[in-house]
Amino acid sequence: MTENQIFEPDARAISYAVEGNGPTVVLIADTDLPIDYLGTLAHILVEEDFRVLRIAAGSASAHDLARSVVDIMDAVGIRDAWLGGHGFGGSVARAVALDFHDRVNGVLLLGVEAGDLTLAEGLPVLVIQGSDDDVTPPANGEALQAAAPDRVSVVSIDGGGHMFPSENVGATSWAIEDYLDWD
Repeated sequence: MTENQIFEPDARAISYAVEGNGPTVVLIADTDLPIDYLGTLAHILVEEDFRVLRIAAGSASAHDLARSVVDIMDAVGIRDAWLGGHGFGGSVARAVALDFHDRVNGVLLLGVEAGDLTLAEGLPVLVIQGSDDDVTPPANGEALQAAAPDRVSVVSIDGGGHMFPSENVGATSWAIEDYLDWD
């Protein structure tokens, strides 16, 4: 079991855990959820030779948290990664891609929050969404894909609700591995 650690920039405690070796995937949890719910997904990706950094989103703005994500990446020696997140964690991942473009290889969104459709220029985006998600509904991912059809791919988890990253972990990990062409 991977031990959670605390990073404390600007007197804010941010929980994180890092495990594995290989290409790095950063997974940012949804607002107010512990990083442990992404643990099984992380363990599966680690078994497929990825290095996974899980980070708690916290309650600051997406752009404030983007700086914290990069600070944690620096602290654990990660130069660049695929940045992903669930719900608000995905908004943070998008903010990292916008604010620190050179640190991001691509974006993995586990459900898409409604609102701003801005994406970092030139980066590929994978949207994984639960077909029955009522918090980050499939229409949000479809709108993002319509805004940038040349860069955004969408995979739907049939029957998945908002917690599909932990409840449909096999389908979620397969979508990530398949998209990154890693096996």
